[in-house]
Amino acid sequence: MHQQQQLPSTSAGRPHYLALDGLRGVAALVVVWYHIFEAFAASPFSQEVNHGYLAVDFFFLLSGFVVSYAYDGRWAQMGLGEFIKRRLIRLHPMLIISALLGGLMFYTQATPTQPLHLVPVGMVLLSTLMNALLIPSLPSWEIRGYTEIFPLNGPTWSLFFEYIGNILYALVLRHLPTWGLTLAVLLCGAGLAYEGFVHSPWGYLGAGWSFADGGFWGGLARVCFSFGAGVLLSRLYRPVAYRRGFWLSALVLVALLVMPRIGDADTLWMNALYECVVVMLIFPVLLWLGASDSTESPRLRRLYTFLGELSYPLYIIHYPSVYLYIAWVRSNELTVLQSLPGALALFFGNIVLAYLLLRIYDLPVRRWLSRRLVVGG
Repeated sequence: MHQQQQLPSTSAGRPHYLALDGLRGVAALVVVWYHIFEAFAASPFSQEVNHGYLAVDFFFLLSGFVVSYAYDGRWAQMGLGEFIKRRLIRLHPMLIISALLGGLMFYTQATPTQPLHLVPVGMVLLSTLMNALLIPSLPSWEIRGYTEIFPLNGPTWSLFFEYIGNILYALVLRHLPTWGLTLAVLLCGAGLAYEGFVHSPWGYLGAGWSFADGGFWGGLARVCFSFGAGVLLSRLYRPVAYRRGFWLSALVLVALLVMPRIGDADTLWMNALYECVVVMLIFPVLLWLGASDSTESPRLRRLYTFLGELSYPLYIIHYPSVYLYIAWVRSNELTVLQSLPGALALFFGNIVLAYLLLRIYDLPVRRWLSRRLVVGG
């Protein structure tokens, strides 16, 4: 195909969808601002970057697409154990660093209403180990008080479900015929709609970060639909003739994630409808357009590569400093404007930190592990 000839090749001689890497980076940048504005939100009704959590559903969709594209034809040579090793090497080194950052910064994040200094050091060390091993905390013994399943680094919850998506792909999804996969995605979509319209007390899809009130099932519905839809799209995908798919997809993606909340406490169904349409219909279209981007500009391709490389480290390491920022804002009763210098320092500081960790830690560790643990690594 013409589009494939213009894209750079992977080591296996297959095209790499650079624009999708760029979109992942754009979504990660929005997530950071969503979390920054959590300092001023008393509930989902008052969050400024209101639908930022839907970036996780976009991540799941991209993951399903990319994992299926990369591995569907390699199982005869690879096997389940090799697949699991490859995914662990790709995801877990930065996860360990994020757990260590969360543990080291825990006692700096106290507020007058959240006396974290009273938490025993042993509990923090145990929580750090559990975070690094991706073992969720139950609400009854979560050390921060938010009922997060990973209280030292909240966004780790999505990696927990990302692993579930990968296991489902390896054991179930890749074996299904296309019609069976389509049926499974539709059923998962019904489960996701149930979460938004019926189960969620807020009329939204932001479940999974806590297991309280059935949050596990909401998170499972999110990953099952979006990851499964990504696998399905990888089978059905045919590029469209559109040279600037990245820019259109990126602009629409940002607009969807920062859209003010739809409706109020008396019209929860309106917000649920908006989010279901975004996740089930619009996100797949944005992925399709992004994958079809056929730009030949070396500068843009470098931009896509940078954003893609930055996306996962930035997403997984930024939240310990967000806890610190929230504590600073609330302890001093700061407004958005008063805290803006701190917010900008957090945003750009985490970009720099994520890029440095990528270069001096993540990439070298992954190369070292691949050489020793992966066949043909």
